[in-house]
Amino acid sequence: MLSLTERHQLILQKLHQEGHVKVVDLCKTLDVSSVTIRKDLKLLEEKGLLFRNHGGAMQHNPYAADRPVNEKEKINSDEKSRIAQKAADMIVPNDCILIASGTTVQYFAKHIHPNFHFTVLTASLNVAQILNTHPEIEVLQLGGVLRKSSSSVTGFYAEKILEDFACSKLFLGVDGIDLEFGLSTTNTLEAHLNRKMIQCAQKTILLADSSKFGKRGYGRICGIEEIDQIITDKNISQHQKDSLLEMGIELTIV
Repeated sequence: MLSLTERHQLILQKLHQEGHVKVVDLCKTLDVSSVTIRKDLKLLEEKGLLFRNHGGAMQHNPYAADRPVNEKEKINSDEKSRIAQKAADMIVPNDCILIASGTTVQYFAKHIHPNFHFTVLTASLNVAQILNTHPEIEVLQLGGVLRKSSSSVTGFYAEKILEDFACSKLFLGVDGIDLEFGLSTTNTLEAHLNRKMIQCAQKTILLADSSKFGKRGYGRICGIEEIDQIITDKNISQHQKDSLLEMGIELTIV
């Protein structure tokens, strides 16, 4: 029988390797009851070493904070730039694509330098302004309620416009990616609009740096299995890679 200290060391070691732990798995590994594991997790949380969630615990605070877009765009800028360049290479002549909102899709817009015509529908004012400088690109700005922190629109009018379009690709940014909770954002109206975008796109491509993994926003967009491809950076954990590949999701690491 392991001592309390030994159990805690093993829990933290597993947490460091995988980013999260489940009570049921720890019970089997450590051969103790769920009551014991839950007490262990509570003690470790009180020491600031983990964050408990439903059925287990996570290494970092899972809840993403809503911050202004001009503040968020400075975070992980190198990773976002590499992701954006890879995504820009996926656009083809006469494409009709959807671009959601967020800082990573703004980097994406900055990396688009087309020598052919295509059409863009976007919820992001910043993306629309960047792409409107290119004469080859036809830009359709979705209308609706303007969300000041992200300079993007949400609401009924934006969703209504989408009913008249069928797009080849959706390039989506999120605030959180949780293997169980799915994709999420810090605004519920934005989450609802993103769901509508997924419905009118043939392929959904998630652009997200590795810091978004293990995070949760308050507005759930969809389950991870509902998207087709993720472009992220090399700091994604092996456990996260394996889990995504098991789900059949195309994973592109830059």
